[in-house]
Amino acid sequence: MKIIDLTHTFTEDMPVYPGDPKSTLKQIATLNKDGYNDHKIETVMHVGTHMDAPLHMIKDGKRIDEIPVDKLIGPGVLIDTRDKTEISADVLRDEEIKKGSIVLVYTGFGPKFRTKDYFENYPHFGEDFAEKLVELEISVVGMDMLGPDIDSPWPTHKILLGKEIVILENLTNLDKLLNIGNFEVIALPAKFKADAAPVRIIAVIK
Repeated sequence: MKIIDLTHTFTEDMPVYPGDPKSTLKQIATLNKDGYNDHKIETVMHVGTHMDAPLHMIKDGKRIDEIPVDKLIGPGVLIDTRDKTEISADVLRDEEIKKGSIVLVYTGFGPKFRTKDYFENYPHFGEDFAEKLVELEISVVGMDMLGPDIDSPWPTHKILLGKEIVILENLTNLDKLLNIGNFEVIALPAKFKADAAPVRIIAVIK
């Protein structure tokens, strides 16, 4: 069995969506002075590798803590879209995707995560792509980029979250899943009473 971590490390210099307050991660106690180590974090939820719950865009939608855990563990499917600017339903034509799958979209944008370019000219989902994922009854969709939309009014967020397909944003290491036939994804967010939360995501290759 091989395990691949698909999660960016949360650091004191996390990049944030333009206009959002910067995150901080500070050490507030040390072994030498206090006898123990402790850190303090201040952040919005949509930073780094995180999960969007329906409440993020849907009125009265479920919070992160209301998402059933069994929905967040399932068979993974990697979709290679590195040559696409707009990701349409056509990329799913030859894919076998079962109900309850966790679909990971590999755009190749991940290595730009800590650069200015990451927030500019990134690919996006077409509405037909999001609608096809709904039709396939997947559980989760993830991507190695900022998010499925490029701007307000966030149509693909709403299509997906409106059908309780939770969204994983800012993944890494998706290239390591290329040419892997079968793998399982485990994506467990911190259990916050909120619209989103940081998440640790791994792929398990058996």
